[in-house]
Amino acid sequence: MSDYQFELKQLVSYPRCRIYRQFIRSMMEERSLRTGGSSFLYFYLLLCSYANFRTSYRRVGSLSLLVQPGEWACEMTDICRWFRCRFQYQAMDILNCLQRQHFITFSRLARGKVIKYQIVDWKKTNRILEYNAPCQKDTGFFFISVAKAEELISLGRCAETDMFFDLWLHGVYNDAQVRGSAIGPVVYFRNGSGNPLTNYAELAARWGVSKSTVGRTLEKFVRLGYLTVVAGTGKTGSAIYLHAYLSTMFQISDIMLDKEEIAMALHMVIRADEIKTTEPDAAAVQVEIPDGPLCVPKPVISCLVRKFLQLLAGQGFPCLSCGQCRCRLSVLVLKRQSQSAVYHSRKRNRKRSANRQTWSGLVESKELSGAMLYAR
Repeated sequence: MSDYQFELKQLVSYPRCRIYRQFIRSMMEERSLRTGGSSFLYFYLLLCSYANFRTSYRRVGSLSLLVQPGEWACEMTDICRWFRCRFQYQAMDILNCLQRQHFITFSRLARGKVIKYQIVDWKKTNRILEYNAPCQKDTGFFFISVAKAEELISLGRCAETDMFFDLWLHGVYNDAQVRGSAIGPVVYFRNGSGNPLTNYAELAARWGVSKSTVGRTLEKFVRLGYLTVVAGTGKTGSAIYLHAYLSTMFQISDIMLDKEEIAMALHMVIRADEIKTTEPDAAAVQVEIPDGPLCVPKPVISCLVRKFLQLLAGQGFPCLSCGQCRCRLSVLVLKRQSQSAVYHSRKRNRKRSANRQTWSGLVESKELSGAMLYAR
């Protein structure tokens, strides 16, 4: 047991991704993201989040239904509310498209007022519990195949919700095969190169939109606090890091991302406007640097101190980013002797030792002469 080591990882070789139902509910309440598209990845995840993982009985209207694992039954008005559709025929078009692509199967009951659907291949990606009990829909998680998400993305034009979940499903963390994943959860589209850098042209071809739409969407995600985009110069590409990924997937505190550290790990050259402090209060910290000969310029020392305070603030010390905080530095003096000084000191020590030996010899000779005179 001493050799056991617990590590948190999201590996690129794992064919499935874990999605928490509570995370899906929070994204359903996010009305700033548009859902009008034709890839239907977001709608498929919504249907999966309500599917049973064990058998239960459910009463919908006047019907009492047996809902098995991978199935769910609800009213048509609930489907319209989930899909943000104004009319029922719009929700039916989405369900029919998913059924034609063999992602789900559904049936209309109670004269079209009740929908009972089933997720195809649910048992291949999720575990089935062999007992009957009600299933909670706001807790727990389910798995989705990454290959199935790729098929849904390629169906048509992606909406903003589809783009976001496509980035989320391709998040990789602490995987040795992907560069920069040890710093934080990075988006990697599994192209076999191990390089997470991408550009707007690749994303536009992947999502079926223009490059300007990709740029506006990524800026919107950054503004809402979902992503951090580190753009390189020229045709280097951009690295996309996910926010709140660790707290959602592993229930641990998130890592504060530093663009300079990301650029060094990915061997990128970033623009000067990309380098800015993530904490606005860090610039208000007073740093006192003593006067005198310094081997490092004072602006560099001040920048390093503020970055160190940002790291401490991200680890749970918010008082260090307060404007009333003062940092006083002192000069560390190291006395280092040159080779000539060492040589002269050794020479002096040899002379002193020789003088001591000569003086001791004289004293002994005087004592012996005195003893001889006393004996006479």
